[in-house]
Amino acid sequence: MSEHRRCTWCGNDPLYQHYHDNEWGVPCRDDQKLFEFLILEGAQAGLSWITILRKREAYRRAFADFDVRKVAAFTTIDIERCVEDTGIVRNRLKIKSAISNARLFIDIQREFGSFSDYFWGYVNNRPIVNYWANQSQIPATTPLSDLIARDMKKRGFKFFGSTICYAYMQAMGQVNDHTTDCYRHEQC
Repeated sequence: MSEHRRCTWCGNDPLYQHYHDNEWGVPCRDDQKLFEFLILEGAQAGLSWITILRKREAYRRAFADFDVRKVAAFTTIDIERCVEDTGIVRNRLKIKSAISNARLFIDIQREFGSFSDYFWGYVNNRPIVNYWANQSQIPATTPLSDLIARDMKKRGFKFFGSTICYAYMQAMGQVNDHTTDCYRHEQC
């Protein structure tokens, strides 16, 4: 798909372009994928997204194919296994937060019927479509990401501040921040 004009952030890296073309900004209502990206976005804190994309398969193996119930049941043995796994970001706090966030994710599923219902409820099940001419116009946070991050922090979530929340909203298609010259803007 190299003939298409893309958002500038994905550059020429084939992995980044594939992610941009097939996932980023596509409305996702699947709880397993929403959980996957909750883990990945938390792991990304302080790092580049391409670093995490390159480690995605290792995360899939380390975190039970992103099965939220299995991750929620992880023990100290699993934490140590992850800390030793050179394929992922071996930050003990991030690993522990992924496990505690899995438990909180399940709590939200119980309360709202699904995490998707909780997450998409903030926008009445309709993606926010922005019309940015270039990447420099795209904010790092918004009042909505502040609100969601505050609520999730109140529920106990870690590594999910407003900046990570907004990146999550973009990735999961709750917000369409493809620039207007990008071929995916209209498609998403």
